[in-house]
Amino acid sequence: MRRTFLIAAVAAASALAWAPAHAQKQYGPGVTDTEIKLGQTVAYSGPGSAYSMVGRMSVAYFKMLNETKGGINGRKLNLLSLDDAYSPPKTVEVTRKLVESDQVFVMVNSMGTAMQTSVQKYLNGKQVPQVLFYASSPGLHDAKATPWTVPFSFAYNIEGGIYGKHMLQAKPNAKIGVLYQNDDVGRSYLKGLKEALGPKAASMIVKEASQEVTDPTVDSQILQLQAAGADTLMIFTSNKAGAQAIRKVASIGWKPYTVVAYVSSSITGVLTPAGLENSVGLVSTSWFKTPSDPRWDNDKAMQEYLAFFKKYLPNDNPGDTTSVYTYMGAQLAALALERCGNTLTRENFLKQIQGLKDVELGMLLPGMKVKFAADDYYPIRQAQLVQFDGKSWKPMGEVVSLDR
Repeated sequence: MRRTFLIAAVAAASALAWAPAHAQKQYGPGVTDTEIKLGQTVAYSGPGSAYSMVGRMSVAYFKMLNETKGGINGRKLNLLSLDDAYSPPKTVEVTRKLVESDQVFVMVNSMGTAMQTSVQKYLNGKQVPQVLFYASSPGLHDAKATPWTVPFSFAYNIEGGIYGKHMLQAKPNAKIGVLYQNDDVGRSYLKGLKEALGPKAASMIVKEASQEVTDPTVDSQILQLQAAGADTLMIFTSNKAGAQAIRKVASIGWKPYTVVAYVSSSITGVLTPAGLENSVGLVSTSWFKTPSDPRWDNDKAMQEYLAFFKKYLPNDNPGDTTSVYTYMGAQLAALALERCGNTLTRENFLKQIQGLKDVELGMLLPGMKVKFAADDYYPIRQAQLVQFDGKSWKPMGEVVSLDR
């Protein structure tokens, strides 16, 4: 009788000990004991296909984690990366498929400002995290109105503000001509520039010229800006238009002080097609280490990045700055997933993203950190101005900050 009682007591105690551990496992859609299913939309085709590296890098990084670490906390990462052809209607279509049919856990490392804006309301309504994407506009950083949308981007209006701060210090009497993409990307840059220039914006900006992503060239816009008497040119466009603008400026013998947005500062994707000889003297910003900069030849983080790239993306160029950006975004996604532990709910994942404070990533410039907050989705507010010398981007002074 006593033996029976003891066995029952031990069994009951074991059950009690097991129950809490078992109860701690909380899963959202797309999560099992062995898998975490993630979703992503990228322009593998269409006018934005120059940024398709965002998809290839994301797939490669999560593949590396699966092969070298068994995924995250014993669960393999299954990234469903779909082509949206850089078209908002297509983004809506494939995002709905990923959420409703494929039942992905979160949307991560997607790309395209107009594309991410097109699904922002839908994903927030479904309470599906839309995080760490390659896109930016003030509306995508609105922690209060759309808390489930959390970008990693160096916000375009913040970057525009840093250029404005630079102009007030370095060229306060400049006559600025602005070429901007006629969407949230270009308008965000322009907005930040004007806010930083303050009352002087009206007198310093002599001409604004917009361009559509579908425009075959930007030749006419460049001629308009030159005719307006601008001695400084701001290029706030995508890769293709940026390369065209640099090449056209050189062909007409115009020599303005030229600033190019960091999204269009890739040596391989923009400056080489534009002509490296035509790109000497260009000014941009940097907030992470670039593979073409010899300063980082012996840097441990750079060596790790290049080794990863050689193994997992052997047919791509590691000098594409888009790849470095996406690499860091994938690192942050993996860190948030790891911190979720066995509570892999969408609510907890969002909480972990918001809790990424003072995170140091090896590929960030020294002294810079990623800092999110539940009420502030501007993780990067610092950058270093850089100038192209024909081979690489060289730093210009100290890191510039735009305070909260």
